[in-house]
Formats: sequence, C-alpha cells, structure tokens
Amino acid sequence: MTYPNRDRRPADRPTEHLRPTEPAYREELPYQREEEVVERGDGRVRAVRVVCAVIDVLCWLFAIVLAIHIFLVIGGANPANGFAQLIDSWSAAVSLGLRDLFTPANVGVRTLFNDGLAALLWLLIGAVLTSVISRVALPAHERRVWYRRTVR
Repeated sequence: MTYPNRDRRPADRPTEHLRPTEPAYREELPYQREEEVVERGDGRVRAVRVVCAVIDVLCWLFAIVLAIHIFLVIGGANPANGFAQLIDSWSAAVSLGLRDLFTPANVGVRTLFNDGLAALLWLLIGAVLTSVISRVALPAHERRVWYRRTVR
C-alpha cells in the first residue's frame, strides 16, 4: 500500500539554514500574510453609545405616544376604549406639564398644540442629551463631527 506524499515542501528549497526547532516548510499563503487586530482600549465608547441609544429610543417612544394621542383625539376615538385610555394615561404622564398651556375652545386643536409641543420638546431633549453625552464622554477621535475644517 502506498501513501500520498503529504510533504508539500518544494524539492529545490534548501533546508540546511533552518534550526532543528524551526519548521522546514514556510510557505506564505495569501491569507496568512499579515493580520491586524484592532481592539478598543476600553468599553467606554460602547457604553456611551448604548446610553445614547437608550435615550434616543425613550425620547422617540414618548414623542410617538403623544403623536398617537393627538391622532386619536382629532380622529374622535371612543374615550371608553381600553387602547384610547392607555394612550391617554401615557400621554398625560409624558406631556411635560404642557396639557393646559394652550386653551382653545376646540379639543382637537388644544391637544394638537399642547401634546405636539411636548412631542417636539422630547425630540429636542433627546438630541441635546445625546449630543452633550457624546461630546463629554467620548474620546476626541470617536466623537461625531458637526463640521470639518481643512486647510489647503
């Protein structure tokens, strides 16, 4: 029985210059050339981004609840419905105390102005908080850049 030659060394390559502990066959394959492993020094960047993402999601959720409440009131939804009651209680909790800021006679317009302003404020609060947290807590090379000035 014959076994295939598993030694893939080229026959014309001399191996005398190698020490006995070194492998005699050193062929560089394309995928073995050089690998660069990039590691972040700390988990601060990830933590800051997670915190900013949570703040963004919460602020958008509050704004969406307020927008749904505006839609239900203007659309004339049944106030005895369970979903309408849930959205009304949630929107009352996140309205930032602006429920009676504007008092026009029409209930739909009143809800549009008061809850609409609260929704816009939630989006503004989220944007400002994430921007401030990113600028304070992230290293300089990881920050979002609003503008980039180049000198030619």
